[in-house]
Amino acid sequence: MSNLKSGYADRTGRVADAPVYNWVYRWLPRAIWPYAQLARWDRPIGWQLLLWPCWWSAALAPQAVAPSAVHTGLPSLWHLFLFLIGAVAMRGAGCTYNDLVDQKIDQAVARTRSRPLPSGRVTRLQAKLFLVIQALVGFLVLLQFNIFAIVLGIASLATVAIYPFLKRFTDWPQLGLGLAFSWGALMGWATHWAALAVPALLLYAGSILWTIGYDTIYAHQDKEDDALVGVRSTARLFGDKTKPALLALYAGALGLFLLAFMTTGTVPGAGPAWPAYAALAAGAGQMLWQIVSLDIDDADQCLALFKSNTLFGWILFFGLIFSALWSLSFPAILP
Repeated sequence: MSNLKSGYADRTGRVADAPVYNWVYRWLPRAIWPYAQLARWDRPIGWQLLLWPCWWSAALAPQAVAPSAVHTGLPSLWHLFLFLIGAVAMRGAGCTYNDLVDQKIDQAVARTRSRPLPSGRVTRLQAKLFLVIQALVGFLVLLQFNIFAIVLGIASLATVAIYPFLKRFTDWPQLGLGLAFSWGALMGWATHWAALAVPALLLYAGSILWTIGYDTIYAHQDKEDDALVGVRSTARLFGDKTKPALLALYAGALGLFLLAFMTTGTVPGAGPAWPAYAALAAGAGQMLWQIVSLDIDDADQCLALFKSNTLFGWILFFGLIFSALWSLSFPAILP
C-alpha cells in the first residue's frame, strides 16, 4: 500500500487514487485495466453524480401536469436506463479527455501520477481511440431521444471541452464542472417535453451550486500539490472559509431546487406532492451533516464526504418518485 499512497504506478497495474479492491481488478482481464482506469469504472461515484440531475429532471418533468389514467406522473423507465448508460459512457469519455489534457499535471501530483497516461501504460493514441469509442456510445444513446434533446445534448460538449483548462486560468474550475455535470437537469426535461421550461433551468442552476460544493470538498485532497504545480480551485480559494462557503452553496442549491418544485405545477392538481418537499428537507439535513463533519485537512474524510453526495441524489430522486405515486393514488380534488 505504501507505493500506492505515494502515487507510484505499482507492479500490479493499480492506481493510487482508486480502491485497491474493486470489480475492475476482480472481474476484468488485466489488459483492460488501463482503459477502465481512464474511464474511472473503478470509481463509480463520478457517473453517479453525473446521473442524478438527469434522473431528477426525468422524474420532475412528468409532474408538470396532473396525473390521470393515462399519465401517471412517473418517469419513463426506458429514459432512466438510457441516462444510466449515457452517464457511464460520457463520464468515461470526459475523464479520458481530461487525462489527455492534464497528462503533465498528473505526472506532478502524487495522487494521479500512477494513472495510465502519466505512468505510460497507455499511449496518447490509444487513449484518443478509447475516447472516440466512448463518445460514440454516448451519441448512440442521445439518438434515442427527440430532436430538441439531441441538439441540446450536443451543445453540452462545449462545457466539457473547456472544463480541463479552467484550473489554469481561474479559481473556479468547479463552476466549469458544474456547468457540465449538471446538464442532465436540462436533458431530463427536454427528453419528456421536447422543450425547456423554468423548472428545468432552476434545477440546472441548483445542480451547479451542488456540484461546486461537493467538488470543493473533493479538491481539498490535492490542495498542497495543486499549489506546487499552479493548479487553481475553489478549495484553495475558500481555504479556511470553506465551511461558510459550502453553507452558502448548498443553501443556494436547496433554494433553487425548492423553486423548481414550486414552479413545476402550472395547472391545478399538478406539481410535486409533499414527499418531494419532505425529501428536500431530508437532503438539507444530509448536506448540513457534510458541512459540520468536514475536516479540510483530512484527505480520506474529504473523499468520504464527497462520495456521500450520491446519498443526497437518492433522497431527492425517491422523493420525486413517491411524490408521483402519492399524486396518482390521492389525486387533488379540482374545483
